[in-house]
Amino acid sequence: MKRKASEDFGTVKDTAKEQLQKASGKVEEVASKQKNIAARYAASVGTALEKVGAEMQSGEDAQLGRYAKELGSTVKSFAKDIEDRELREVANMAEDFGRRQPLAFLGVAALAGLAASRFLTASAHRRPTGESTANPAEAHSGSDQWRSNPND
Repeated sequence: MKRKASEDFGTVKDTAKEQLQKASGKVEEVASKQKNIAARYAASVGTALEKVGAEMQSGEDAQLGRYAKELGSTVKSFAKDIEDRELREVANMAEDFGRRQPLAFLGVAALAGLAASRFLTASAHRRPTGESTANPAEAHSGSDQWRSNPND
């Protein structure tokens, strides 16, 4: 009886290990695809920063334009570097990049935060149309608790 239970336990353990490996592979595959999408997005943000920087350099903000252009170039380069790498390598690269280029790293982090907040705002559930207020000004001003009332 003990031997049978031990064999069954071994079989269950092996099956669980196989399933865990399959699930880990799927998770890594999905994460890798998302990483590549993020890398392409970051590269396009880098290109946009380079363009803005070039325009600013030709105007009154030459110094700021130079920084923006350099930041864009750095972001593009980093995005291309991470696109076909494994996630562990990308994490190590991001850490190293943050140490070597702290300003660029903070810029990328700020842009990523802005993009994430815009995405979340755009995908947030809207109020059903039946709940709209009678006064259009109230619909855009938010909650009554934030309005000042002269009679208070």
